[in-house]
Amino acid sequence: MNCTQFNKISVEEVLQSLGHFPTKQNEKEAWFLNPFSKENNASFKINKNLNYWYLFSEGIGGNNTDFMKKYLNASISEVLAWAENQNFSSFHYQTNNQKLFNLPKTYEIVEVKEIQHPALLQYLKSRKVENQKHLVSEIHYQMNDKKYFGIGFKNDSDGYEIRNAYSKICLGKKDITTIKNNSKSLQIFEGFFDFLAFKNIEKSLENETSDYMILNSISMINKIKNSLENYEKIDLYFDNDDAGNRAVEIIKNENNEAEDCRVLYSDFKDLNDWLIHENPSNERVVNFRRW
Repeated sequence: MNCTQFNKISVEEVLQSLGHFPTKQNEKEAWFLNPFSKENNASFKINKNLNYWYLFSEGIGGNNTDFMKKYLNASISEVLAWAENQNFSSFHYQTNNQKLFNLPKTYEIVEVKEIQHPALLQYLKSRKVENQKHLVSEIHYQMNDKKYFGIGFKNDSDGYEIRNAYSKICLGKKDITTIKNNSKSLQIFEGFFDFLAFKNIEKSLENETSDYMILNSISMINKIKNSLENYEKIDLYFDNDDAGNRAVEIIKNENNEAEDCRVLYSDFKDLNDWLIHENPSNERVVNFRRW
C-alpha cells in the first residue's frame, strides 16, 4: 500500500478501525471526540466529500497519512506498514479494481518467546497484569530494516496485537481472539489488557471459567454479533465511551441475555484502568457479585 491508496480509504473507516465513532453526522460531515486526547465536546470533523479531517481544538488537519502519523507517532513508512495489515473494505475495493494483488509484506516476526525483557515486564507491572504474562508473548519483529519488540497477543488469523509503552499496532491480519472452554457462558472484552485484567479478578468475582472473546478493536463488533446464539450467559466489558455504548447496544439487540458489566468500573475508562487505580477486593467487587 502506498500513500495514494491509503488516502483514498474513508477517514471514517480508519477512525472506526481504531474504535472511534461519530457523535453526530450527516451526508456531508461527521463529528468525533478528539482521537488524540480526552475532551468532552466533539471538535474533530470529517468532510466526507473531500475525505479530509480537521481538529478545531488544535487547528490541524489532513488526510489519513497525516492522521496516523500523529496517532501512532510514526514515520510514513511505519504508517503504511500498519495500514497494509488492516482489513479496510475500501482498500479491498481498490485492489480488486486495480488488480493490485500479493502486496509485499513489510514486516518480519523474528522471535516469539516468553516475556523476559525488563521493559516489557515493567509495562505489564504498570498495568497490574504482570501475573498474567503467560497469556501473552514477547515478540521481536523487523519493519523497514528497523528492529522492534513488544507484548504480543495472538488473534484468530495468526496475527498479533502488539503493545508496549510507545506503540499500538497489529502485525498480520486484524481479527478477534477466541478462547474456547466448552462453556455456555461468554465474556467479551474490547482489548486484551481488559481480558488480562479480568483474569486477575476472576476469582474475586466468583466466576467459573467461561469462553472468552477479545475484539482487539471495537470495529470488529459486527463480525461477532451473529455468533452468540449458543450462549446462555454473555457478559460485556467494553470501554466507557460512545463506541462502548454502541457496542453494548449492538450485542443486546442480538442477544437479550447479554449483560453490560461496566457498572464495575463506571468511573474509569475501561476495566484495566479500574484495576490500575482500585483494589480488586474492594466493596464494589462485592456489590458487583451480588448484582
